[in-house]
Amino acid sequence: MRPLAPPGDADHAVARKHARILEEAAKRCRVVTYRDIASVLEVWPPNTIHQVTDTLERLMEEDAAEHRPFIAALAVSGTLGDLPRRGFFDCAGRLGRFDGDPEGQDARMYHAKELDAAFAYWGSAGER
Repeated sequence: MRPLAPPGDADHAVARKHARILEEAAKRCRVVTYRDIASVLEVWPPNTIHQVTDTLERLMEEDAAEHRPFIAALAVSGTLGDLPRRGFFDCAGRLGRFDGDPEGQDARMYHAKELDAAFAYWGSAGER
């Protein structure tokens, strides 16, 4: 796991753009697909989705360090029934917050719980 870069670096700026998209989705209690994030942020090939998920994992690291729900739970795959890709669950496991089957019912239940927590926390972030 890479250490968090200091605020102001290029990776941090990209992460903040991702976070703003997800915070807006949280206010509407909606999920956003990886493709939609890539499109809005004009992320181009090669490895478009990988670029998006790398930044989402960075946000997960930041959220874990601050004991917040994962805002990245709002980012989902349009082809997996509105679930995140396996990398979300793998990252949550590395961060000590998920220890179930990343492809089964454990993943669905964990994501539902994390999504509810993210909507509650991030959806009201503007009111803090």
